[in-house]
Amino acid sequence: MILPGATLGVLGGGQLGRMFALRARVMGYGVAVLDPDPRSPAGQVADCHVRAEYTDPEALDRLATSCAAVTTEFENVPAEALERLARSVPVRPAAQAVALAQDRIAEKSFLASGGFATAPFRPVRDEATLGEALATVRLPALLKTSRLGYDGKGQALVTHPEDGQAAFERLGRVPCVLEERLELEHELSVVLARGTDGAVVPFPVGENRHQDGILESTVVPARLPESVAAQARELAGTVATALEYVGVLGVELFVAGGGRLFVNELAPRPHNTGHWTLDACTTDQFEQQVRALCGLPLATPRLLSPVAMVNLLGDLWSNGPPRWIEAFRRPGVRLHLYGKAEARPGRKMGHLNCLAADPDRALALGLEARDALRAT
Repeated sequence: MILPGATLGVLGGGQLGRMFALRARVMGYGVAVLDPDPRSPAGQVADCHVRAEYTDPEALDRLATSCAAVTTEFENVPAEALERLARSVPVRPAAQAVALAQDRIAEKSFLASGGFATAPFRPVRDEATLGEALATVRLPALLKTSRLGYDGKGQALVTHPEDGQAAFERLGRVPCVLEERLELEHELSVVLARGTDGAVVPFPVGENRHQDGILESTVVPARLPESVAAQARELAGTVATALEYVGVLGVELFVAGGGRLFVNELAPRPHNTGHWTLDACTTDQFEQQVRALCGLPLATPRLLSPVAMVNLLGDLWSNGPPRWIEAFRRPGVRLHLYGKAEARPGRKMGHLNCLAADPDRALALGLEARDALRAT
């Protein structure tokens, strides 16, 4: 076990690294962040900010020398960087798990081979496999780039077979998956931690809503039967175990086809849909990340209050600085800002955690507070 007083390393300097660093420091650990951006949110609060590219061998060796263990805050860190670090220091999650989540073809193939239900899909690597996919996958479908797609980017809707070629061209003719667009009844996520001893501890299930492909809100507890929530937690834990995962994992799920659960994507890190844990749970996802990284016993999280997490995107800054007083004047609303220097449309700048007597009231409070922030 790695105990307080040690230094923990993070690859990536975004908001997830920032929240990890803040929690780790409260728990008594030092934090070193490797990120090329001199103004990175995580670098602002770390004990040490190594400003270098993720593949810089000297920077990686410096991180390995100074840290007792290393984790990552985003899945697109080069796998070779994790592999180099792992030769000298524990790295959790492992490079194999991160590399799997970087590639939709590999991820969906892993899920399918493990017997986990996904939306019907076919890999697309060229015109020939595109034709095979269009002949196999029921339309409408989504053509998604295999790598680097997030928040609705790298996707194209295909409603007719003749749309497929144009969509493939638009996405740059890179490897893709063609995936049937399910008629969704709910979008869910399970954020969980899996320890070095194989113990799996899930957080309560979150019910998610997206707008323009970007997460707008997460409501907890999810407004669905407990039997479905229990099945979602069990399914996510089984995926984590099959992956031999160690760390915090976000498992995105669809409910479709009359209550059936489908695995959508895996996120090998703390997850946007788990930010509510910072204010409405006895243990937050970043403490669990520290515990899993350090080989400590995992905590048993308990929900303290119904809660809604609402993202604050850069669009809120379009008419000037948001009116922060509107968040502070509303009981039950907690403001979290990420320290990003530039607000851009669609960029996640912060979030609100809104606590209320029930999930519906929590969501109404969150949306009202977010809308009141906008300068007029």
